[in-house]
Amino acid sequence: MGISGIELCRRFYTEVVGPQLRVPHSAGLLGRGSEVLGFDDEMSTDHNCEARVVLFVAEPAAVGLEVPGEFLGRPALVEPYTREEFFVEQLGFDPAAGMRVEDWFTVPEQHLGILTAGAMFHDELGVQAVRDRLAYYPDDVWRYLLISAWWRVHPELNHVGRTGYVGDELGSGLVAARLVEGLMRVCFLIERQYAPYAKWFGTAFARLSCGPALAPLLQAVLRTGNWQDREQALLVAYRAVGELFNRSGITAPVELGLERMFGRPFPTAWGDFPGALSGTISDPEVQAILRRWPVGGVDRIRDQLWKPVDRRRVTTYLDDVIRTGS
Repeated sequence: MGISGIELCRRFYTEVVGPQLRVPHSAGLLGRGSEVLGFDDEMSTDHNCEARVVLFVAEPAAVGLEVPGEFLGRPALVEPYTREEFFVEQLGFDPAAGMRVEDWFTVPEQHLGILTAGAMFHDELGVQAVRDRLAYYPDDVWRYLLISAWWRVHPELNHVGRTGYVGDELGSGLVAARLVEGLMRVCFLIERQYAPYAKWFGTAFARLSCGPALAPLLQAVLRTGNWQDREQALLVAYRAVGELFNRSGITAPVELGLERMFGRPFPTAWGDFPGALSGTISDPEVQAILRRWPVGGVDRIRDQLWKPVDRRRVTTYLDDVIRTGS
């Protein structure tokens, strides 16, 4: 590719944008785009791959920049904002004023990722300090999300065998694929890394410290040709992720075992990670949500909350849960 998107944008700021500015400002690359996450390649240049700078100034309308049509053969673009305008547009609120529990629960994880990835090229207005506020979930919110992630795995573990037992190999494979994704999300949380959207989900997983060891085990689940082998491969993968959790020291070690739900002939791995985590949450607002909200639901809903107006509707509900405790 020659030059990464981040480096292209950095040079655009350093050589073109920055020298023209005579007012306090911040500038960087954050928000939309594969280049923000550092995953861009040669194919990425076929669309929306500009030399781009997100510019923060006190009065965007008064910035008189001469922006060339191209820079190093790419379209050139400067996006001016006040600091508050940018984050309100992205999130529906200004995190510089503080983050409530409801805010953390209703912002899609990938939005947090694209606002904390990328790079700042210059920062006189404290944009990096706001990014630092968003760097990762508060401890008790993170623990709740780990509970949620484990519950996205546990209820369906025996369905891989149950669907295969009636001859539905396609359905069995589909359930297994969801479980693989669920285990991967547990890993992102264990390593306190935001998971990106689907296009880069596997690429980002491979870059986790656990990725090289766990990827072959998860791939083995997807490559199996029958439900019996699929079931066994899942046992191995689940145990490996469970051992990763135990090594992390997030809670006291959780015993890993096998269960056969309702005495059926489908062995499933089990560790009471949700139970261990529940006892470590002390924030009363998170505890209220944990008691009231069906565990696992908030994460699935959150990923659909693109528009700030939609997030506010859910925030209103969570406000009521926290206030009333029921």
